[in-house]
Amino acid sequence: MKPEAEAIAALLDAAFSGDLVGPTAVSDALQLLGAGERAAGELAERVHRSQRELSRLRRREHELSALFSSARELAELRESDAVLARLVQRAHEMMGVDVAYLSEFDTDTRELRVRETSGSVSGAFQALRVPPGRGLASVVVETRSPQWVADYSEYARERHDSDIDDAVSSEGLVSLLGVPMVTHDDVLGVLFVANREVKSFSPDEVALLSAVADHASVILQTTQTLRELQRSEEESRRNLESLTAHLSERDRANSVHQELVHAVLAGGGFAPVAETLASALGRAVAIVDAQEQLIAAAGLPLPPAMLEPDAAVREATADSRRSGHCVPLPGPGVRAVAALTAGSRHFGALLLGEGDFELGAVDLRTVERAAQVGALLELQQEAASSADHRIRSELIADLLDDVPERRADVVRRGRRLGVDLAALEALLLLSVPGDQQTAAARALSRRLDDDALVGEYRGYVVAALARAPDEGDVERLRVHVSSSIRHPVSAVLPRANPSGLPAAFEAAMRTARLLTALEIDDLTARVEDFLPYSAILDSDAHALSAFLRETIGAVRQYDAERNADLLGTLRAFVRNNASPTRTARALNFHTNTILQRLDRLDHVLGPSWREDERMFRLSIAVRLDELRERLQTRR
Repeated sequence: MKPEAEAIAALLDAAFSGDLVGPTAVSDALQLLGAGERAAGELAERVHRSQRELSRLRRREHELSALFSSARELAELRESDAVLARLVQRAHEMMGVDVAYLSEFDTDTRELRVRETSGSVSGAFQALRVPPGRGLASVVVETRSPQWVADYSEYARERHDSDIDDAVSSEGLVSLLGVPMVTHDDVLGVLFVANREVKSFSPDEVALLSAVADHASVILQTTQTLRELQRSEEESRRNLESLTAHLSERDRANSVHQELVHAVLAGGGFAPVAETLASALGRAVAIVDAQEQLIAAAGLPLPPAMLEPDAAVREATADSRRSGHCVPLPGPGVRAVAALTAGSRHFGALLLGEGDFELGAVDLRTVERAAQVGALLELQQEAASSADHRIRSELIADLLDDVPERRADVVRRGRRLGVDLAALEALLLLSVPGDQQTAAARALSRRLDDDALVGEYRGYVVAALARAPDEGDVERLRVHVSSSIRHPVSAVLPRANPSGLPAAFEAAMRTARLLTALEIDDLTARVEDFLPYSAILDSDAHALSAFLRETIGAVRQYDAERNADLLGTLRAFVRNNASPTRTARALNFHTNTILQRLDRLDHVLGPSWREDERMFRLSIAVRLDELRERLQTRR
């Protein structure tokens, strides 16, 4: 082949292969074909421009192909992080740079956080956070336009930040190009490409990176939309669950309310209230009275804290009394407490155990309503009990008043109450404060059989019994009543009186008055033990104290001032029939010692204290004072 033909063939092969051929080579080939030098040069320039355009079009085709692939992946979006990572990788490849990365904008902190990288080797760079107003990224956000710098070290000093500089330095980056990712009025982030040597970015490169950034914007916006939809879905699910729970609570409340109303109208007492709550709320329920004694229970077994309330339960009960609301407890054991109150009166509490679900607001209101029903039941029972107690007290009064006119229909009235008055042969008297007598009578009635008749009479609680109880039974009854009313109680048991119950009551009342005068308020006493004193003394505490003060008060004062025991000598002298010799023998002293002490008594009491009248009074005073000390020691 001729040289001219070989040159033309080589030129055509290069042109069609897409390789760039310089103008000189084209000109030389054309001159071999006989073209003039000027014509060959112009034609060579045209061929070179055509080749450059062909190269640009092929590069553009490659870029568009990559963008179409990104768009297809975007349309098939399943995992946003994976698509973002793929976009950053394509930007890295298409732009022919060393590093590509995407920074996401935080609208709350105004920071830019590196989210995806391609070509990066530094861990510090991959975790970079750009604060507001710093770095090239902040300028992109502020201007919402592409920004690039050929050498970042020469960038404006006020934009530099030590953390950014360290990250850029650790990655070895020099040139950077950033384009914004925006949607409507919001900045979502910045897409960057960077080189580790100085590079100027052409408008085509800026446009290409902007197109990739638009795809990234769609992904970020879609991700945010999906997050919002997910949050909305979760919130809707929570609202639905809350609404469902509320409707369930409301249905339980309506059911409980209807059953409670039925329980009140049916007069079933506290047991239906406890059973209704236990069934509706799926937990153990206990109702206790003001003394923490169990009244009713359901949903067994009961936890120990319901049977013996601890300090936390008592505190919650007090809070419920003050607020009028059900008070939840952390548990275990008792999980909620509602006090049974009516105005300032407290009747007890409603206790709830653990269940399969937490008590909601409607459930707590339901428990409060049940507590109110319990208080109404207590008031209802109290009203009925008060009426019955009044009738029984009137019957007791007619039975013990020795007035035939008042006993005309007493047998008939007793029969109407189911009590055979003719069978009542024994009596029991309780000395109780006036404001506690009704409660004490109820507590006593609960421990006696139906044949007994209990009521209030002349300031005392009196029980007429078919048979006389022994002293041990009376003591147990007294302790029970005292515990129920939380106040000391004295019990007096008279012996059988041939004159009947009125006479027995008189004897018991005199003994009770004597105990009160002696300031004894927590004792079980038999009438015969105090008969010598109660038969001659029927006084109040002030009168008896004055009597003791007038008779032996001077001796007490002498002993207190001198740390002596003249009162002991006086007691022994009275017990030994006023005999100095027998007194000395009883106290293990010499007779002269006793005579000296009697002389001191002459000085304290006066020389006439051994005369009959004074000695009688002193004897009574000494024996009463000694009896009081002995009784107080027994308590």
